[in-house]
Amino acid sequence: MTLRDWGYRLLPGLKWLQGYTGQDAVADLIAGITVGLTVLPQGLAYATLAGLEPQYGLYSAFVGGIVYAMLGSCRQVTIGPTALLALMTSRHTGFGLGSGPAYAILLCLISGIVELGMAVLKLGALVDLISLPVTVGFTSATAVIIGTSQLKGLLGLKGGSGSDFINTMRSVFGNLHQVRRGDFTLGLVSITVLLLLRKLKDVKLDGRVRSLRAQQLISGTIWVIATGRNALVVLVTSVLAYSTCKQMDSCPYILTGKVKSGLPKLAVPKFETTILDKNGTEISQNFEQMLSELGPSMLILPIIAVLGNVAISKAFGGAGLSPTRELVALSMSNICGAFCSSMPVTGSFSRSAVNHASGVRTPIGGCYTSVLVLLALGLLAPYFQYIPKAALSAVIISAVIFMIEFEVIRPLWRCSRRELLPGAITFVMSLAVGVEIGLLLGVGADVAFLVYRAARPVLSVSKLQTTNGINYILIRPKHSSLYFPAVEWVRSGISKALTTHGTAPVVLDCSHVHDFDFTAARGMGSLQKELAKANVPLFLMSAQKDISVILKESTNIDFPTIDSPDDLESILEQTCSSV
Repeated sequence: MTLRDWGYRLLPGLKWLQGYTGQDAVADLIAGITVGLTVLPQGLAYATLAGLEPQYGLYSAFVGGIVYAMLGSCRQVTIGPTALLALMTSRHTGFGLGSGPAYAILLCLISGIVELGMAVLKLGALVDLISLPVTVGFTSATAVIIGTSQLKGLLGLKGGSGSDFINTMRSVFGNLHQVRRGDFTLGLVSITVLLLLRKLKDVKLDGRVRSLRAQQLISGTIWVIATGRNALVVLVTSVLAYSTCKQMDSCPYILTGKVKSGLPKLAVPKFETTILDKNGTEISQNFEQMLSELGPSMLILPIIAVLGNVAISKAFGGAGLSPTRELVALSMSNICGAFCSSMPVTGSFSRSAVNHASGVRTPIGGCYTSVLVLLALGLLAPYFQYIPKAALSAVIISAVIFMIEFEVIRPLWRCSRRELLPGAITFVMSLAVGVEIGLLLGVGADVAFLVYRAARPVLSVSKLQTTNGINYILIRPKHSSLYFPAVEWVRSGISKALTTHGTAPVVLDCSHVHDFDFTAARGMGSLQKELAKANVPLFLMSAQKDISVILKESTNIDFPTIDSPDDLESILEQTCSSV
């Protein structure tokens, strides 16, 4: 293997540099700046949602772009902070002092390590255990929780956003008398403008403007405004807040406050921290106590991050992408990010869509986004303090309301009502107890149904007659495998068939059965002996050779077999004549 091959194997992104032209660079630059204008306000907002100071959202927005450019395989994917991971991180950042960033950064490191372990063990297929209804229920519930958590910022109420749906709603309704008119008006107008600008890109100019050049100019302008709507609204509201708060003694808006400028320090994540208890006393926490606090999040958060990133990669890059390579890119983005004070990150569907619409050609576009974020940290951070919190809340709310997927309910109701149950369990329990517990219960409900189907296979029972008048009972399992939980069910089904239809030869149609386990084979042996005592022959029809071998080795019984339905009548006649 040559040195170049080793380089491509360690850093697959180097392949993008082969034949990289000036046109590619310009296209990636435009896409990178466009995504950067989207991630700047989102990063600030998601850091606030996670219970951190705003600069941590920007710290989380630049490392992933560089790492993914070197290791990723889908040019459209952008790695950075997301509303969902910010919400899950917020469960561990409310202990006061410097514990919030310490917990978020440690969770980022652990998430990366878990994702790397999944890549090494090729466990990306674990995300296949999460069905579409469960995913819909989970994302819809988190959208509701995220949206309600921003009501305080939208209404100008004091206090953190929180991630507890019930307590948040109780707090909001209990403090409606303290709503600040300025923040509420600004937030409501911002949401309205954001939604209108989102629809602006759907405007068609065909027939309204005759000049092709004018059409292209107007369409381009509309696209830029619609795509950069978050940055535009944040910019306008910040200018408004700056001019208003400079002239008035009391500011009508709650502002973001001072944002630390400059690049994050390159440092090892802290493995100990200090928190405040309910009495305001400082308490030191060691590494073991921090791990105990993070608990299930150390496993569930990486799985959710992998689920989102793989889904985005498949959506834009097709099914040919390597999940393992995506896992490695995502894991290294989190591990490297943890040394730059990042909170957990994953692929963002909204920003990836912007990247795709901007005409990005290679993942190097993420490097341009990272440079823009770094420039903002160095040059624009002092001006971020004038961003109204109501505007950031409006950015989050207008983004997450489209995560609520009502449109899935109707086809599910028509096609598979059973699948609505795991989705409903996930949605309701995520709101009532928490998103981690809700997801686990939803997956548990799905797995329980799969186990139930394996333990209770559908049996088609028919009493038939050959052309010569010989009666027999045909048992046809509708599942491809018979495992140990199903043995007693099959035996009971055959007994009930004999009771209902009377004594007759039993034919077990194995044409759709491809697998037996040892316990099921032994159970079939016991059934054959019971039927033999009652002078009821048992035949296996269209059984594959592997199944016959398993039954023979497990029971030492030569089961009578019928190779095909065409041989059924002659074998039954021979059996009946010999009895």
